[in-house]
Amino acid sequence: MSTQSPNEAILRQHAEQEFAHEIEALKAVDEHPRPPNWTLSPWAVRTYLMGGTLSNGVEISPKYIGQARLMEIAISTLATDRALLLYGLPGTAKSWVSEHLAAAISGDSTLVVQGTAGIGEEALRYGWNYARLIADGPSRAALVPSPVMHALEHGALVRVEELTRVPADVQDSLITILSEKTLPVPELNTEVQARKGFNVIATANNRDKGVNELSSALKRRFNTVVLPVPATLEEETEIVEQRVGRLGRALELPVETPALQEIQRIVSVFRELRQGMTADGKTKLKTPSGTLSTAEAISVVNSGMALAAHFGDGQMRAGDVASGLLGAIVKDPVQDKVVWQEYLETVVKERSDWKDLYRACREVL
Repeated sequence: MSTQSPNEAILRQHAEQEFAHEIEALKAVDEHPRPPNWTLSPWAVRTYLMGGTLSNGVEISPKYIGQARLMEIAISTLATDRALLLYGLPGTAKSWVSEHLAAAISGDSTLVVQGTAGIGEEALRYGWNYARLIADGPSRAALVPSPVMHALEHGALVRVEELTRVPADVQDSLITILSEKTLPVPELNTEVQARKGFNVIATANNRDKGVNELSSALKRRFNTVVLPVPATLEEETEIVEQRVGRLGRALELPVETPALQEIQRIVSVFRELRQGMTADGKTKLKTPSGTLSTAEAISVVNSGMALAAHFGDGQMRAGDVASGLLGAIVKDPVQDKVVWQEYLETVVKERSDWKDLYRACREVL
């Protein structure tokens, strides 16, 4: 019989559960002013996101590795009456940051609306329990609140993921909520007014530009923070190393964490192909059709760890990541395959300490 606690058996805990000890430690030393209904002050939220050592010696792990000023702008926005839009390429930690902001500010990151092409207004406003509606007619008991409505009533943050995937007419149902801080319920001749602490964090990626553009009226109600790809190789390697270590522990992979230079090599491949140039700037490269995001680099390393754990000797090697690299880079079987082959022959083959990677990648082509 398993001796794991219920929380230990969960594959991925919500941020406020996984990092509950850090949030509690921050509460204990947080003497800065807090906006109404905030769990932590803006100072403490910044520390939670960026990491640091508290006065009582507790170490806070960084959740975002990048420009601290971007997080400060995001946090400050949520302390005002403006909503926050996190914008950028896929895999730049938009959803990750929104989850941790909600966890640190509201203590609850689970109020989420997932944007899709088929989403209806009820996902942003409210729906109905039709059995009760037919039996008793329109009433508050028959109403099914959306995450947005719940956040309004309780003064919490609500997350709207992939806002540009949402049809334009559904997007516009947010306008009254964001400008008037109220949600009309005409069927009951009433409204739900926002309690202090309510706000919205939306995410959108710039690869979706043109799918469902935000109206100018809706854009005006958001402050936009653009999350860039990691600025340096070292920064991106640190992100991958940190996330891979956490995933490995959650999945209980019986494998050693890959050596830093192995992770750095994979990140280098992604960065060079993404930028269309080698790190030394001497060789121009063709770029593949995919985004080659940091999230995909994490996936490649994680898959390599699983292969090494279950079908190898527990140490991740070039052969364990070759197929993952191929799958991440070659999205278009014709165009991207040419890009990858050219990179292997002109860059990977010429690097003396990358010979094992070259051979492994050639084998799976």
